[in-house]
Amino acid sequence: MNEAQNVLIVDDEQDIRELLQITLKRMKLASKSAENLNQAQKLLERERFDLCITDMRLPDGSGLDLVKHIVCHHPQTPVAMLTAYGSVDLAIDALKAGAFDFLTKPVDLARLRELIHNALRLAEAAPAKAESGALLGQSKPMQELAKQIEKLSRSQAPVYISGESGSGKEVVARQIHAGGTRRDKPFVPVNCGAIPSELMESEFFGHKKGSFTGATCDKQGLFQAAQGGTLFLDEVADLPLAMQVKLLRAIQEKAVRAVGDQQEEKVDVRLLSATHKDLAGEVAAGRFRQDLYYRLNVIELRVPPLRERREDIPLLASAILARLAEASGQSITLSTEALAKLQSYRFPGNVRELENLLERASTLCEGRQIEPHDLQLAETPAAIRETSDSNKPIDNLDDYLEETERNLLIKALEETRWNRTAAAKRLGITFRSLRHRLKKLGIGD
Repeated sequence: MNEAQNVLIVDDEQDIRELLQITLKRMKLASKSAENLNQAQKLLERERFDLCITDMRLPDGSGLDLVKHIVCHHPQTPVAMLTAYGSVDLAIDALKAGAFDFLTKPVDLARLRELIHNALRLAEAAPAKAESGALLGQSKPMQELAKQIEKLSRSQAPVYISGESGSGKEVVARQIHAGGTRRDKPFVPVNCGAIPSELMESEFFGHKKGSFTGATCDKQGLFQAAQGGTLFLDEVADLPLAMQVKLLRAIQEKAVRAVGDQQEEKVDVRLLSATHKDLAGEVAAGRFRQDLYYRLNVIELRVPPLRERREDIPLLASAILARLAEASGQSITLSTEALAKLQSYRFPGNVRELENLLERASTLCEGRQIEPHDLQLAETPAAIRETSDSNKPIDNLDDYLEETERNLLIKALEETRWNRTAAAKRLGITFRSLRHRLKKLGIGD
């Protein structure tokens, strides 16, 4: 931060303006203040500001009106919202409108300084691009997604990333993190469906030595590991209700308490969450808390399935084969016919399924070119039957039921990245039962 940086303070309370000005002066930052919306807009017309801190309630309007004005006319100026304690719903409206972050009154000075520091880092430079694992595609849905990712990178708002399994939700989360002010801090992904329920509290919040049998030393939780950075909750719909309550409290208080500890520890993390399930439907069914849903789903970002962007398949296939060639030292290409077959396929498993198909085909093909028969699409267990096939007569009930069971098992395994414990939980059966069924159907690792 340098002395040239300028901050606009908008609040009708003189003591709040003075408190903010003193804090900014100690941080060697210049500032200007306004008592109302009209004064603020006039100052914005005359000067450039690197940050605006505004109260929610103003004599001649709302801080939300100012957020919308700045987002429209001064998009490079981050806006932070001050709101009374208990008015978090209003602050969430501001985040949806484009505010960078919010603070509740009375103002916590340490939190204020941290917010100012992060916001000015955002104003100093353009967001960094993700160097690796970036989403590939030039289709219209992907161009729109890229614009949304860039916008959300400039915010601290919680984002709920929806999309089918294998569509690239974690890649999206990583790009949001890489493009924001937290990019130099940890990005911690966690698959909520893969953690046994009895270990969840310890995994999320940590534990103290001796707090339970097997706790032989202090353990840091996922929130502490992500301090200052981003915590990505993948498959968040799989959290049990008891853990949802504890997660909600951690979000509200911005603090966690390790198992066996008497003291809470303040944490500063940005939450990104994702699931392939319909989270609103889970709320309606009573399996997911509505209050937690509203905390996580401040902004929803949908990742399109691969079948909605088929024109991206050649670019994706080329990138995947290049990566495989780098690992194996042998270059493999796709024949024109094989590429055409890929582009006509429905891809229920999305990009992850494309990666698996090409990896298998590159191993099975003779020579250095993948032909249609190497793809084995007709034999892909995860393939979804076309509607016309659903009316075919059933010749043998046992064979039909076995095939259906096989498809469901493999789908659950693919969605949990072949984590058998998580797959059994998703299917509502015991691990032992899953193992027996896999053995019976000859499904290996």
